[in-house]
Amino acid sequence: MRDQGTPRPATARRVVLTGLDALSAHGRGAALVSSQVTSGTAAFATVERFGTQAFRVHRAALLPDAGTLLAELAGSVRRALAQAQADPRADAGAAACDTLLLAVHSDEPTPEGPLSRALSARCGLPAVTRLYTTACVAGSTAVADAAVLIASGRADRVVVAAGYLVEPVQYALFDAGRALSRDGEVRPFAADRKGALLGDGVATVVLEAAEAAEARGVPALAVLAGWGRAGDAHHVVRPRPDGLGLARAVDAALRRAGVGADRVGYVNANANGAVLGDSAEVEALRLVFGDAVGTVPVSSTKGVHGHALEGSALLELVITVEALRSGRLPVQAGLRTADPQCPLDLVLDHPRPSTARYALSLNSAFGGANTALLVGAA
Repeated sequence: MRDQGTPRPATARRVVLTGLDALSAHGRGAALVSSQVTSGTAAFATVERFGTQAFRVHRAALLPDAGTLLAELAGSVRRALAQAQADPRADAGAAACDTLLLAVHSDEPTPEGPLSRALSARCGLPAVTRLYTTACVAGSTAVADAAVLIASGRADRVVVAAGYLVEPVQYALFDAGRALSRDGEVRPFAADRKGALLGDGVATVVLEAAEAAEARGVPALAVLAGWGRAGDAHHVVRPRPDGLGLARAVDAALRRAGVGADRVGYVNANANGAVLGDSAEVEALRLVFGDAVGTVPVSSTKGVHGHALEGSALLELVITVEALRSGRLPVQAGLRTADPQCPLDLVLDHPRPSTARYALSLNSAFGGANTALLVGAA
């Protein structure tokens, strides 16, 4: 699948990111979270938020002082809007342009009404336009939809928020399904990988038409150069072994951007330590990069912040953007012995200096859903 791609339509507007925020077990704020994740500081500890005595696994990556999901989402949206210099409450014109897309497990009730309604009210934004519940690709699917709205001229600015705070129901399901790492460690791409661990993750990105950001005098933090989605339809929970679905999503993102695979300087992988999932992703990268697959820097940050389900894709997008901006690629944590069937250029031991202009953030979910977001340096 290595080729130079095909350019996006000449009439499509350029999509940029003007605001970012993230929360993980490391703390709040995109800069803090990205710094800790990039250094490879794993945040897993014994779960004290709820009882795990009946479960096989007892560890996750939790923010000790986490509030409710509504409170953390609202705080994240406000911080991202502040960075984007957008205040919907003060600027009626901006509010008219803001569309809010939300990725969460469900529109759960809160004392202020459904989560989506309460969030928009707290942040002074219009009602949530779309609610995404597609697990691991929920946030990245929302970003792709936001980009389409902006590129086509149907919106000038879109706010995408996503979040998951570890709670007993999903924890129990993952534990019962034996998806959690029995030894309490996450080792993506390792020969002895045992599975995933869950983690808190909330994130917000503000996407905007480049011309609109320029008119407001707001600098672009990065460019959303391309996006792609593809389905496997292979199995309810198992990925397609040859990675074709994910490879097609990457190919679509590259073609949309008119960027060749040889210009990608970093891949933030979906890998969560699952034996089959990590192997399928390696096969997808082989299809995309061909013989050069072992020369492209790769790391999965889930080995540091855990799997945040609906919050994962957006959290990882923020980390990928910050990697391009800082010129430091995140460490692949947890790996002691690399799987010989995973011949990747993994970023080990220390953050790697980089002058990459493009990076991919990849995500896959149960049911064979795959997404790829191509970020370009501003």
